[in-house]
Amino acid sequence: MSRNPRLANLQRAATLPWRDGGRCAVREASQPWPVLAERCFQAINHDRIRFNDPTGRCSVASAGAAVLGVGLCILAAPEFAVGAVIIVGAVVVGVVIKEALAAYELSGGSQEEVEPVAQTKATSSGLSANRNPKLEPSGQDWFPPVPTEPMERERHPRCKAIPVKHRGGDDAHDQCADRFPPNRYPGMDVLVDTKYFDALQVGARVLWEIKTDRFDTYSDFLKEQVVENQVAELRQEHAIAASCEYDFVVGVSTEEHKDALELEARELKIVVTGCKR
Repeated sequence: MSRNPRLANLQRAATLPWRDGGRCAVREASQPWPVLAERCFQAINHDRIRFNDPTGRCSVASAGAAVLGVGLCILAAPEFAVGAVIIVGAVVVGVVIKEALAAYELSGGSQEEVEPVAQTKATSSGLSANRNPKLEPSGQDWFPPVPTEPMERERHPRCKAIPVKHRGGDDAHDQCADRFPPNRYPGMDVLVDTKYFDALQVGARVLWEIKTDRFDTYSDFLKEQVVENQVAELRQEHAIAASCEYDFVVGVSTEEHKDALELEARELKIVVTGCKR
């Protein structure tokens, strides 16, 4: 797989069945893969794809934040787990994706040469670059509706989710924040109303705080102190999220940590990520 993000996204999209020839994937290829997956989920041929959740990660995330469907969660992951995505029949690369990849090869790897050629092809086929194709229902009702506009439509400017680099320097924590919800902006926290959150969930208006403490190894005294401090912090984050009409979910690594936080703050939504340090 190419290290160039746009080319890597095109190559990954080429493995999926598209109902629009891949036009949406080409248009969004410069975005992080989770953003492409969110914006183009409806353009996938759902009759020819099956999503499984062998790790259980997406099922847990969806249970904690019911807006997100398992299918979109799996598709938005940094990579597909073995057996997570099953294609029915052979995949013929979408014509617009094929044109974009061919243009990339002809340009010698110049990103600027890819998109215009693909858009010209799409326009010559009668597909306006400014108009989404009409997609007929797939006949399956277990895929969640995905908004056609970005999730950041805000009620107030202070509520705009601004991506910023992960601040902690804790790789295990940052990887959990990127993979588990999954994060709409991999490698990024989001700043909302002066508060930094660990992730904005793909396909949903949900902010996440991730905790990867080795809580089970703490002494009883330390556990009490950690819970007291974290509950105060989490309640503040929950209040900010609610004021901006976001849902708020806390991810912790163990059941014991979850139980301890819930005992003190039952109003919080807490899920077990299983992430290790």
